[in-house]
Amino acid sequence: MNLVFLGPPGAGKGTQANLLTRAYEVPQISTGEILRAAVKSKTPMGVKAKEYMDQGALVPDSVVVGIVEERLASPDCASGFILDGFPRTVAQADALKQVLGALGKQIEHVVSFEVDKGVLLERIVGRRVCRACGRAFHVKFDPPLVDSVCDACGGELYQRDDDREDTMRRRLEVYDEQTAPLKSYYEGERLLRRVNALEPIEDVQRQIVKLVESCNG
Repeated sequence: MNLVFLGPPGAGKGTQANLLTRAYEVPQISTGEILRAAVKSKTPMGVKAKEYMDQGALVPDSVVVGIVEERLASPDCASGFILDGFPRTVAQADALKQVLGALGKQIEHVVSFEVDKGVLLERIVGRRVCRACGRAFHVKFDPPLVDSVCDACGGELYQRDDDREDTMRRRLEVYDEQTAPLKSYYEGERLLRRVNALEPIEDVQRQIVKLVESCNG
């Protein structure tokens, strides 16, 4: 199974990708992680990426796509993969299509995580995390027994910078401007599959598994 997960930050893509990688033994490919791995391993594309990073510049699409290509050519991707957070733009989607074609592969489904932005903001902005053990709480949906204190270890709960409302609104704006047009692109390719990402984790997983089973069956 060759899947792309598409959706705004906080929609649960990473959680669902992690569940599927364990169930189907295929790798979850996050561009941030493979970029860091390529730089550390000093792959040809990793060396190029480091040159830009050392200068404080953005890594260009050509290098990012090259790193994704290196990763997709790895033996553990022979049975499939889940691309989480890539492509981000239509230009990257076009490049990915060419890369996969050269590898004799193709995307089978693009899973679009559909969410109400207002509900998503409430879900993310209310999140609190323990500084000591990392356990997550929510001020409304899963509050701690004592305000700002972790039930598990007594550590201090805090709000991560990425979870602040102004930060989240900016991230959602960037998503709408750059990534949302991918929906139209993949609809044109007849690959887009929408799932209700606001349902419980188990229900979202069942929706995705149906897609996976349909492409395997």
